[in-house]
Amino acid sequence: MVKIVTDSTCDIPAPLLKELGINVVPVYTVFGDKSYRDRVDIDDDAFYYKLTHDSIHPTTSVPTPKDFAEIYNKLAQETDEIVSIHLTSKESGTYNSALLGRELVTRKCRIEVVDSLSVSLGLGLVVMNAAREAKAGKKLEQVAELARQTVPKVHLLILVDTLKYVIRGGRLSKAHGIIGAVVKVKPILTLKEGDLSLVGISRTKAKAMERLYEFAKGFSKVKETAVAYTTDHEEAKGFADRIKGLFPQVPLYITRVGSALGTHAGPGAMGVAVLES
Repeated sequence: MVKIVTDSTCDIPAPLLKELGINVVPVYTVFGDKSYRDRVDIDDDAFYYKLTHDSIHPTTSVPTPKDFAEIYNKLAQETDEIVSIHLTSKESGTYNSALLGRELVTRKCRIEVVDSLSVSLGLGLVVMNAAREAKAGKKLEQVAELARQTVPKVHLLILVDTLKYVIRGGRLSKAHGIIGAVVKVKPILTLKEGDLSLVGISRTKAKAMERLYEFAKGFSKVKETAVAYTTDHEEAKGFADRIKGLFPQVPLYITRVGSALGTHAGPGAMGVAVLES
């Protein structure tokens, strides 16, 4: 059976990872001289506490090629087919690290590496659909092709409480930060062909969330939806209930954003992902 590998920025809830047999390579979060593997050495609560209270702003570091080679070699004891799906190569070196890791594999195994051009549950939706195909017994080419066909059907809109964390992490220019700081607005971001870009601003959090709602409402043929948040679970649950009202028959996932992406999104962030059918 084809084995599925992804990285921890997928933000897929742990029970679903287990149910679908998805293998996760953690991204690193670094506070000063201390490095933590996302959701291995530091859990979400501890991370967000450090993010808001520690004087040192964290950075992130991609898994090494050796990290990928280790999991590929381990899985190659059970299979000769692996599909490895990762966050957008336009914003991270993780995808390239996976390609390099594939070259270090010592066991005979075919490995397809796929660029999701997305993050968080945008990536997660691609990964989960590929994992279901793998569990259904599909071969490597079929699973990889389904993943690649799913990529352009995933749409993601993110609100952040402040651009401070996005800019500190080097993901947007400081010019955008001036907008956020001066006007005290709620920035709205998306991924365009894998590139993170600022697509709007709202005066209040309520108006920003309404933008996310209207964004989701604009889709007519929907297969799955997802809501991801950094710190406010109740707010996310309330918003998810509204999205569920739009598509009552469609699976909806709620998840917390881990440290790898939380470093850049900051507290109070939320996103909605839609997978078109």
